[in-house]
Amino acid sequence: MKSGFIGIVGRPNVGKSTLLNAILGEKIAITTAKPQTTRNTIRGIYTKLDEDGDGVQMVFIDTPGIHKPRNKLGEFMTDAAIGTFNEVDAIIFIVDGPIDKGPGDRYILDLLREIDTPKILVINKIDQMSPDEFEGIYRTYDEMGVFAEVFGVSALKGTHVEELIACAEGFMEEGPMFFPEDMITEDPVRFIASEIIREKILLYMEDEIPHGVAVEIEQFIEEENMTRISACIYCERKSHKGMIIGKGGRKLKGIGKSAREELEALLGTKVFLQTWVKVRENWRDSDIALSNFGYKEENR
Repeated sequence: MKSGFIGIVGRPNVGKSTLLNAILGEKIAITTAKPQTTRNTIRGIYTKLDEDGDGVQMVFIDTPGIHKPRNKLGEFMTDAAIGTFNEVDAIIFIVDGPIDKGPGDRYILDLLREIDTPKILVINKIDQMSPDEFEGIYRTYDEMGVFAEVFGVSALKGTHVEELIACAEGFMEEGPMFFPEDMITEDPVRFIASEIIREKILLYMEDEIPHGVAVEIEQFIEEENMTRISACIYCERKSHKGMIIGKGGRKLKGIGKSAREELEALLGTKVFLQTWVKVRENWRDSDIALSNFGYKEENR
């Protein structure tokens, strides 16, 4: 059997989480159009076995977007992404445009040049590019000699994802089966629940507020036909609290309803979800708050 770990890296908002979900055929990572949606590394487990129990198991690690940090949360996110470089058997570097689109791709490329780990370049969002635009991006990266393979995909539509999986499999070596065949993530359900709630906040809110929001699951009780979840939403300003709650509590109710429906589909039970909002000023620069909210691997 072959097995191994594959890191998925790139700038914020290039489609890393969307690609992970497409590879697994199920949603385990939240996705929005807003940058820095992913804050933690998220592991997705892809297993393909034949009748004899032989095959491949690949653990894809979705990482936060690598960016210039503006606070301690940003430092944690970028460190978590870069920290995977030397801990995996292969790296998928995702871009969604020409290299001169911004300094971010060049910065990551310089980091990747310094490591020996096999690298696959993925040009995402090809459904939004003209053939000439794609060809120019492809040629630029292919001629660098940094990448073992260069792929064009649409993670959102699933275009060429199967070919990418087959390519990644080629970099795996003989090894153990790390997880049960039917397991697609090792992340705890509590963590996934908090991420789903945060995703709905990102979708319902605008501008800076979502990035100043954290979700803490205070209670998670699984009963026979019901899962009871209590979640506290933390924001950094009193004015933000009012905006999250909305007039007459409408916005918070909408966030809760949307999260509850997705959680019920995920858990296969009825969900009783309670949410409330608290203010914790400047939590993104507080080591204690970052630890309490789970922005350290050992706390998940």
